[in-house]
Amino acid sequence: MGVQLGKGAPSAGGFAENANINVTPFVDIMLVLLIIFMVSAPLATVNTKVDLPPTNSTPSPPDENNKPLFISLQQDGTLYVGDTQIASVAELPAEIDKQVPLEKRDDKAVYIRADLDVQYKSVMDLMNLLRDAKLKKIGLVGESTTG
Repeated sequence: MGVQLGKGAPSAGGFAENANINVTPFVDIMLVLLIIFMVSAPLATVNTKVDLPPTNSTPSPPDENNKPLFISLQQDGTLYVGDTQIASVAELPAEIDKQVPLEKRDDKAVYIRADLDVQYKSVMDLMNLLRDAKLKKIGLVGESTTG
């Protein structure tokens, strides 16, 4: 509790009470709690040691029966399915039917390689056609910019 001196104090020598809250101790306590939580928070994480089995240093060879299918789209609209050039995008479903049986389409990986200047809409239309052909694993191939 604080007292008020000077203005407003009774002349009989008594002091008037001050109704303002002193927040300095409150701020001090909050800063101490903040420091305690900052120090103890990293210690609260669980570091459980788990012995994982060793892995092979070389990846397994790719499955020869399930090679990925590459579809290339050039800037002028030329489309290749693997090494086979097709005349238009409308012929893509028929070419996919020739190269990928219907029962293997869930597991067949298809990668789209598009020239840098190909419009985004053309690539998205190609992806939509592949999805309509029941191909589920569709990826994009990009050129590495490192090195």
